[in-house]
Amino acid sequence: MYHGIINVYKEAGYTSHDVVAKLRGICKQKKIGHTGTLDPDAVGVLPVCLGNGTRLCDMLTDRSKEYVAVLRLGIVTDTQDLSGKVLKESEVKVSSDEVRNTILSFQGDSMQIPPMYSALKVDGKKLYELARQGKEVERAARPITVYAIEILKESHPEYTIRVECSKGTYIRTLCHDIGQALGCGGVMASLTRSRVGEFRIEEAHTLGELQKYADGDRLEELVVPVERMFEGLPKITVKESARKALQNGNQMKSSDFAEWNKDANASLTLYDGREFRVYSHEKVFFGIYRYEQKRKLFCPVKLFFTQ
Repeated sequence: MYHGIINVYKEAGYTSHDVVAKLRGICKQKKIGHTGTLDPDAVGVLPVCLGNGTRLCDMLTDRSKEYVAVLRLGIVTDTQDLSGKVLKESEVKVSSDEVRNTILSFQGDSMQIPPMYSALKVDGKKLYELARQGKEVERAARPITVYAIEILKESHPEYTIRVECSKGTYIRTLCHDIGQALGCGGVMASLTRSRVGEFRIEEAHTLGELQKYADGDRLEELVVPVERMFEGLPKITVKESARKALQNGNQMKSSDFAEWNKDANASLTLYDGREFRVYSHEKVFFGIYRYEQKRKLFCPVKLFFTQ
């Protein structure tokens, strides 16, 4: 069984669920999960977790993301992209300068109302299921952060933008909101997800490429080990006598550790809440522990070791 993460390039026409289903066949294992839905028409980075790497899904979903989108002004649709029903078309009377200023004004913290055509649930039902029934329900606005936004190309009334944002940000809705702010409406004409956390589009692989690696018995080369997601944390190793306690996921004392990471940037200072990569005496990665100053104990945060 494979354990870790594969950086998949999701092609247009596939749902995120489709990608997982096909990867189960390629990897010949069932324990697989993706790290955040990408619209069927969208392309780009979709990290997929394998084996004990599925315990990372929630963590990777929380990572910042980067997108390249084409915003088309003068159109409003029910899905906020070009796949939907056109609700309104307007002449785009605003100038390029007004468009540029408005787009850039969306950088920073804001509240965003999720679209009806989304996988969010209200009273146990997915919003897009209600939308397909012609229903619209009230959605609470959610805090989002646009860390950076820039205009890559202008072809008025179309603008290609790059957006670096927090989890939960809908780029379709961002395009819609920009259009509303300009008074002419706007939709997302295309979307590419270029980065999720440290996973970039340049290193992503299509399902066809992954199948070729699997056929050549080389798929392991493309699986990113779980521990690499925590390279920024200092590494500590338990003594052989504490191996069983570690395997059972027990809390640990400082005296249970035999070796600290000797990297120049890794201080030995302990403080409340500090997290560590924890390894057995055989140098096997077990998981992440957090130090609790009050009890002077290392407590498990997430364990990845598989028997």
